[in-house]
Amino acid sequence: MDDARTPMSFGERVEFFRKRAGMTRKVLGELCGRSEEWVKALEKGRLLMPRVPLLVRLAEVLEVGDLAELTGEQRLTTATYGKARHEKADEIARALVSYPLVCGDREPVPAAELAASVRQAWMVWHGSAHQRTAVAAVLPRLLSDARTSARLLEGRERRSALASLAQVYHLVQLYLAFQPVPGLVMLAGDRAMQAAQDADDPHAIAAAAWYMNHVYREAGEQAEARLELAHQVAGLLRPDASETDRALWGLQQLAIALSLARTGRKGEAEHHFDLAGRAADALTAHHPWLLFGRAMVDAYAITIYADLADAHEATRQADRTDLSKLPSATRRSFHLIETARAYHLKREPLAAVHLLNRAYEISPETIGFNLFARSAVQELMVSGGPTVREDARELAGKLRLPAA
Repeated sequence: MDDARTPMSFGERVEFFRKRAGMTRKVLGELCGRSEEWVKALEKGRLLMPRVPLLVRLAEVLEVGDLAELTGEQRLTTATYGKARHEKADEIARALVSYPLVCGDREPVPAAELAASVRQAWMVWHGSAHQRTAVAAVLPRLLSDARTSARLLEGRERRSALASLAQVYHLVQLYLAFQPVPGLVMLAGDRAMQAAQDADDPHAIAAAAWYMNHVYREAGEQAEARLELAHQVAGLLRPDASETDRALWGLQQLAIALSLARTGRKGEAEHHFDLAGRAADALTAHHPWLLFGRAMVDAYAITIYADLADAHEATRQADRTDLSKLPSATRRSFHLIETARAYHLKREPLAAVHLLNRAYEISPETIGFNLFARSAVQELMVSGGPTVREDARELAGKLRLPAA
């Protein structure tokens, strides 16, 4: 923030970032599992700064990447307390930021062969309970092969290689997400979009837009940037022309709905969510690696209503959603975590901790790198009843979180 307009007290800073995000006190309170009066008391200085887990949650909801911007004290990023780091992160980061020179005697991987390798990598990502560990074994080589092919191939083969390269960057972004390397996540998303545009492929651009939507959200960008991108990309697609166009057009509608829900614009969010649902219903099968389809749309209803602070509707949507239809361990685990978030908003800690444990059983790495799950487990170790505290402590041990 600019020094000339920097609020001094913690409460003033909370109010500043809440208004910047376009949230009411009620929405902010619900998203943090607290009341509207709690937010007001915090902003007016009647309450002291909350404990670290809740402070991290507050920063996440307000899309503040540095806790110092809230506390005004020593610079501490939310990653310090909230984010884990995978053991292969440095290796993947080096592969991402390197600019290898293509040796004259190196042959490019044929475009069809490269595309097949990328499809296999997506199967590894969606099929493994330890998706980061599994995909880390192939990402450096796959990234090198895709870059080389995109430089050495020509014509249609080059465009195909560039589209595959964009997908590799998506996998890098997913691998690095929720780790303390936000700059690299942004870099992976930006390079994916550049590769997709160089491929001159609307389908690749649409996929890149979906993942850039998540990059913007993680980086704290304003919702309008996400909305503008999704609207522009939707205009490139012809949903009546092919299944792929229809799926990717529906994906943009879902991205728009998620962005609108994040800022409390319920009516608009529901409209675009309905458009996404209609597109999904018109498909004969889900998208092969983005997985857009009816099951995915239904699962994201939980997130949309949780972001709208409508805990009752979020849990109602969860009750009618069959997550077993999602052909991805990481997606099933993620949406169980989102269901736990809905019950956390509803102040039902026993249900929340039960769902978090189920998410762990499906994919330990998904929950291990989820900021809400990590902060919620730490909070439940303190605020839950005896049974909840015991279950939360057991889960915290599995996630290698510090004892309360």
